[in-house]
Amino acid sequence: MTLDTRPETNIGPGVKIGPGANLGPTRRIGPGSKVGLIGLGLMGRPMGLNLLKAGYSLTVWNRTASRAESLVAAGAKLANSPEEVAGLSDALITIVSDPPALEGVLWGGSGSRQGAGALGSLRPGSIYMDSSTVSPALARTIAAACTERQIAFLDAPVTGGTWGAEKGELVFMVGGDAHVLKDAEPLLSVMGKRWFHLGPNGAGQTIKLAMNLILALQVDALAEALALVTAAGLQGEKLVEVLQSSMARAAVLDVKAPLLLKGEYPPSFPLRLMHKDMGLALELAKEAGVALPAATAAYATYSAVKAASKQDLDYAAVMKFWKP
Repeated sequence: MTLDTRPETNIGPGVKIGPGANLGPTRRIGPGSKVGLIGLGLMGRPMGLNLLKAGYSLTVWNRTASRAESLVAAGAKLANSPEEVAGLSDALITIVSDPPALEGVLWGGSGSRQGAGALGSLRPGSIYMDSSTVSPALARTIAAACTERQIAFLDAPVTGGTWGAEKGELVFMVGGDAHVLKDAEPLLSVMGKRWFHLGPNGAGQTIKLAMNLILALQVDALAEALALVTAAGLQGEKLVEVLQSSMARAAVLDVKAPLLLKGEYPPSFPLRLMHKDMGLALELAKEAGVALPAATAAYATYSAVKAASKQDLDYAAVMKFWKP
């Protein structure tokens, strides 16, 4: 392990970020630091509550302001815009639904004043971490914009579901500078149980898309197998029982198999978001010149279910392709 011998300094104007930043001072983040959080959905709200419990000064914004009520009741400040959050923050975290939502938050639109945005309000020397799931190309675009403004950027999408967010046991997949990651670790340790430095900016998003593709394929495969078993006149529970003792066992079965068997799909990871992530993975594959035949077929199945759904369901609802 390499020791970080840089002198420590409070985060703020004058801290060098970007090329050569590894030779600059360490940004000190810890309880009492001012943290901004944009995006208060299924994951963002419990992440914010954990930051408050750990003693961070938290300012939040969400396009639907009512979603901030539990955080405000716990001590967070509700801002009027993304740029207000950013201007008050030593470290900013975003976790929003898709690339257009993130672009709107950072550069204006999508609920913020057109032509404004969080990125222009972040102070030089601050840390910005995006935990949304977007394209690696967008992550690199954000990284370049942050470098111009002397802001340290990490793409750090998460996995672990709502239960992981509530327990502070998320897993972060991180792209960016290793020293910036070290500076951000006090924040990560409050919200997660593990984090992986995977490479330069964009690497976190690449691994997240690949991982979600596997999850989507696993659940789709389970749904297909259950459809086959039940059509043959057997109980789906029998298949799951054998799977749990076989080489085909996967942790996702513990969470999703009961939903498929009951035909109940409360949104822990909404179908609309998994569908979006699969689309991003297929776009990345096209850019890389890689054929993904299984993913392409599964994407068509998820697309059919999404088009027919009138509710916000979990992605386990892919079972509705066979059992509406």
